Amino acid sequence: MKAIACLLCLIMTPVSAFAACRADQVELRTPTQTLRFHVEVADTVQSRAQGLMGRETMAQSAGMLFVYERPQPASFWMKNTLIPLDMVFTDETGTVRHVHSMAQPHDETPIPGGDEVLTVLEINGGLATKLGIEEGAMLRHPAIPQDTAAWPCE
Repeated sequence: MKAIACLLCLIMTPVSAFAACRADQVELRTPTQTLRFHVEVADTVQSRAQGLMGRETMAQSAGMLFVYERPQPASFWMKNTLIPLDMVFTDETGTVRHVHSMAQPHDETPIPGGDEVLTVLEINGGLATKLGIEEGAMLRHPAIPQDTAAWPCE
């Protein structure tokens, strides 16, 4: 329980304490809270293909944000991925459309995220459920087109 409390302290910050959007951070707004993750951005074909493969650990407040050039069908797998992950799929407004929890390491089964995916946030497995990240939550990041963003950058 103490570990969960420390985790929440690391990634939960009141909205008023947030600065303007930053490329190395993602903010997620759920009905009950706002969360922040420090992210690496994978926005090229090569960086998306590499993803988090080969990583043995990831900080609880960290993640990887996959960004596509335009909304498109997206499917992931866990080949050569060593840690369980949650995948949060968003559309071009930054609205969460699908959450896949606890993707298992080395599993080559495709994990579809939908047909109009613009970004995918990968975080440590089990966090989405623990933190209440569900469909309808809003993701804020400079990669979301600000003219369509459900929660635009300030």
